[in-house]
Amino acid sequence: MAWTSHPVLSFQGVVRAPGDKSCSHRALMFAGLADGTSEISGLLEGQDVINTALAMAALGATVEQTGPGKWMVSGVGEAGLRSPAGDIDFGNSGTGSRLMIGLMAGYPLTARLVGDASLSKRPMNRVLKPLERMGARFDHDGGGMLPLTLHGSAALSAIDFEPEQASAQVKSCILLAGLNANGTTTVTESRPTRDHTEKMLRGFGVKLSTRPAGGTRQTVSIEGGQTLTPVDTVIPGDPSSTAFLIAGALISPSGGVVVENVMSNETRDGFFQAAAMMGAGLGAEEIGDAAGERLVDLQAASASLKGRAIPERLVASMIDEFPILSVLAAFAEGETVVTGAEELRVKESDRIAAVVAMMRVNGVEVEERADGFVVQGCGGPPPGGGLVETHHDHRIAMSALVMGTATQKPVSIDDPGMIATSYPDFMAHMEQLGADIRAG
Repeated sequence: MAWTSHPVLSFQGVVRAPGDKSCSHRALMFAGLADGTSEISGLLEGQDVINTALAMAALGATVEQTGPGKWMVSGVGEAGLRSPAGDIDFGNSGTGSRLMIGLMAGYPLTARLVGDASLSKRPMNRVLKPLERMGARFDHDGGGMLPLTLHGSAALSAIDFEPEQASAQVKSCILLAGLNANGTTTVTESRPTRDHTEKMLRGFGVKLSTRPAGGTRQTVSIEGGQTLTPVDTVIPGDPSSTAFLIAGALISPSGGVVVENVMSNETRDGFFQAAAMMGAGLGAEEIGDAAGERLVDLQAASASLKGRAIPERLVASMIDEFPILSVLAAFAEGETVVTGAEELRVKESDRIAAVVAMMRVNGVEVEERADGFVVQGCGGPPPGGGLVETHHDHRIAMSALVMGTATQKPVSIDDPGMIATSYPDFMAHMEQLGADIRAG
């Protein structure tokens, strides 16, 4: 059923950011490996994360929800992960599936991994090939996609690996396989990506090193055979989810939003840097830390935005935020150019094509490029009035609904169901801030 976002005169209020999805996945995985019991607070209870919890339980950890956002996990410790009784279903989650493949690869188990139609189209060879070099084996149809069967090994060999793509998922997968490999596993990136794996592993007692490798390149190394110690951890607020609420304030005729408890991490702040370049006046008040991450309350108000060329150095730190950035670009004066973002082609959808279609159906002039797009801003509210095909992509769906709060005519999406995979409280938070989103 289609849902429609109607223009509203104001978008204001205070909202607490939902738990970070990336950190939630990792907290469940690392607690499930640890030798003892960990308590996790503030866990994002979207379907992607729930699937990771179910996966860890299927592999031998004890995973129990003790309250809203509160979970207790007793890890497998020295016993290690075991073969699951049935298929492990990752639903729509690229993060969950790719990280878990690495996590499982270092144990003598066999597991069949499956996902939904969207995840089953996403490339896995980028992690399968280096894991095969380490000693894991995989059965699949040859295309390197789900479904596939993993045959892990307790005798993985460490490797030095340089991914073709700057991808936190690929880096993390190889590092997690390196936890149980013989020797020191090293991953060298062309530019730094999200460092939640490194920070959280250190929190669970794992030693790893990070060092510059010349230019923008960076090397991360981990020695095999380490044991994780249990910890009690609080999940910081998700900057990727926060971006939608901040964008809603920036494009509103009368915007004023505070999002509390947001993780401030330089590997995740590209969207906020880009918004500031376009003229957004963002405020941040530091309030503490959680899981080794700084926390801030973010503030945003209505802004007159200017189109900009987005520096490629920001791409890795805002790879999930380009759909909502395109919404800002549509309202801005002048041209916004995105390049170096070819990774968007292999997300939950082809996000470059999906963004272009979202713009065009709502009366915004846009050019599609192989590695990005160019939006000709309207210098104010775009026409709107379109029905956006989400392609089962939660970020396209949420971006279109935010766009509709300030366009000239309402904006509709064909399906909101997948939004719950990453931001189950999205509709409630949007309504709390003044959005008018209705079914039909």
